[in-house]
Amino acid sequence: MDFDKTMNFKVEKEKNEKTQEILKKVYNALQEKGYNPINQIVGYILSGDPTYITSHKDARNLIRLIERDELLEKMVRNYIGLDN
Repeated sequence: MDFDKTMNFKVEKEKNEKTQEILKKVYNALQEKGYNPINQIVGYILSGDPTYITSHKDARNLIRLIERDELLEKMVRNYIGLDN
């Protein structure tokens, strides 16, 4: 191991990847149960009511791991082109 180099620690990237992974799992679980995943996820984000999300494949518990306000901020930044 080379001790004279600085390690680069990227928490934000890992957090974004984890959020993306969770959203994909929730999306797939909703789709499998016959729901419109986008409408259900938007309903959850706007209301905070977890019953918009199916409990199939633990999706309801997974979605609760994501901070809704951070997700909204990320979506708006992405939509207007501030995130690369």
